[in-house]
Amino acid sequence: MPSLDLDLRSLLFRALAMAVLMFLIGASGCGGDENGAVVLDPAEHSSVVDNRFVPLASVREMDFEGAEQGGTVETRVEWRVRDETETIAGVEATIVDVKEYANGSLVEHTLDYYAQRADGTVLYLGEKVDDYKDGEIVAHGGQWIAGEGNAKPGLFMPAEPKVGEVFEQERAPGVAEDQSTVLNLGVGVKTPAGSFSDCLKTKDEAPLGGATEFKYYCPGVGLVREESGQNYLDLVRYTK
Repeated sequence: MPSLDLDLRSLLFRALAMAVLMFLIGASGCGGDENGAVVLDPAEHSSVVDNRFVPLASVREMDFEGAEQGGTVETRVEWRVRDETETIAGVEATIVDVKEYANGSLVEHTLDYYAQRADGTVLYLGEKVDDYKDGEIVAHGGQWIAGEGNAKPGLFMPAEPKVGEVFEQERAPGVAEDQSTVLNLGVGVKTPAGSFSDCLKTKDEAPLGGATEFKYYCPGVGLVREESGQNYLDLVRYTK
């Protein structure tokens, strides 16, 4: 029955075309090179990150202090935006240099990479990680870069966050798969760095490690507090 075969081929072609179209729509501005790696469109992305909850273009330095393990471990985080950028997945990315200390000793040094879409959405493009023990690098736990292996850009902060919104901040299967949920808007927060209003509260879950923490982002400043059980980290100083 030639006519039936032709109809079936036509239906299969249409189904395949629709599947390809849906994939392209879901890619949200991501393309690929000849090897299938993720490549973002430079015309639609920028290293200038000025989302009001992630204002890397204006807030260049932040210091955090807190405690872990029931207060027995004093923590400190030094957070600095570097002047130079780096090309990640085809676009220029802002680099944030982060050093974490426990009881005065350096335990982790990371370089985090961010870019922003034209609509204000902030993408997380990966992190280079050095884990330290007794002053020596001992591992690179959780390290991933978008476009390398199966890693893809994560959505770090929506342009206009809405309560109940869920987004994947890290998309490196088997390495880093953190997911964030917007819990509240218009929250007030007070830390040693000051009193902040109209803040965003999120619930962040790391399925690979089973960890859950709550974060507070405030307009014009960015992250001001992290909480996880009895552990906490508060913003104590920031510089614009």
